[in-house]
Amino acid sequence: MNTSVGNTARLIGAGLRALLVLTVLCGVLYPLAVTGIAQVAFRDRANGSEIKDSEGTVVGSSLIGQTYNLPKTDPDDPEEAARPDLKWFQPRPSNGLGANSVNTQYALILSGATNKAADNPELVKLVEDAKAAVIADNTTAGHTVRPQDVPADAVTSSGSGLDPNISPAYAELQVHRVAEQNGLDVQQVEKLVQQHTEGRTLGFMGEPRVNVLRLNTDLKALNRS
Repeated sequence: MNTSVGNTARLIGAGLRALLVLTVLCGVLYPLAVTGIAQVAFRDRANGSEIKDSEGTVVGSSLIGQTYNLPKTDPDDPEEAARPDLKWFQPRPSNGLGANSVNTQYALILSGATNKAADNPELVKLVEDAKAAVIADNTTAGHTVRPQDVPADAVTSSGSGLDPNISPAYAELQVHRVAEQNGLDVQQVEKLVQQHTEGRTLGFMGEPRVNVLRLNTDLKALNRS
């Protein structure tokens, strides 16, 4: 009897010691080591890929898209359609975003695609309406946007609905409108787009892209200068 109790006590003691050691190793030392390495080697990415303006204020993350819309005329009207603020470069449409029905106390951002087939009448109408809006918004007194000039990413949302990037073609399409709205030379805005155009990752992965938040942050700084 005493031997059985002693064996049980030893097993419990060994289990508790193992639990303590593994807790310290996996729950304290390992996270601290990984966090330390990340802060030293990948500080920007480890902290959320934050983007700061010229004053050092964090304005967002380079990984999450933002909208640039005018304030609602009636803030209490949930059905009022968003109107783009045309002095800023506009991102891709976010038609995949749904309303938060899980907990209505919080305005959560829901990520997702439309999941509509290419021949779905609703999707076709969304694309046609978006294309007409892009042409109308970006046609200026001295520059006319043709239907064939509108790239696909200007009228379709990404799989997440939160794509932070647009194609160089869509950025260039907006140059004349942004220049006119901000009282800038077209060449100044074109240079800004060129500075923010990134090539394919490692030269072969993905597509050339322009980060909209970075571009608009520098546009704001250019307006102040």
